[in-house]
Amino acid sequence: MGLNSVTLVGRAGRDPEVRYFESGSMVANLTLAVNRRSRNDEPDWFNLEIWGKQAQVAADYVKKGSLLGITGSYKLDQWTDRSTGEARSKPVVRVDRLELLGSKRDAESNGFNSQVVNGGSPTDEEIPF
Repeated sequence: MGLNSVTLVGRAGRDPEVRYFESGSMVANLTLAVNRRSRNDEPDWFNLEIWGKQAQVAADYVKKGSLLGITGSYKLDQWTDRSTGEARSKPVVRVDRLELLGSKRDAESNGFNSQVVNGGSPTDEEIPF
């Protein structure tokens, strides 16, 4: 039996980079900075990969500096560099659950109330219009 679960709360390091595919699916990639307990320490940075409806929410409402809570799983992307032929890898957190956090003022400035997206259809309370 294995367990691969990652839970993080931090701030978006940049606006999401969104890609659309011919199949109709989409992916949003961004970084997340998570502060350590001591303010003197540098934050830890994580690469996030968000698919489907959650990716659309991220594209529409996540901006650099947005406070996010995520739950997902760790994976290691591996590829061969085209120019050097060298094997490369990058740790990524594939997000299963995205929660937009922050103050009410932050939400109002985005025109959106805090929402949890969990792969399924949003409830009436979660729809921003």
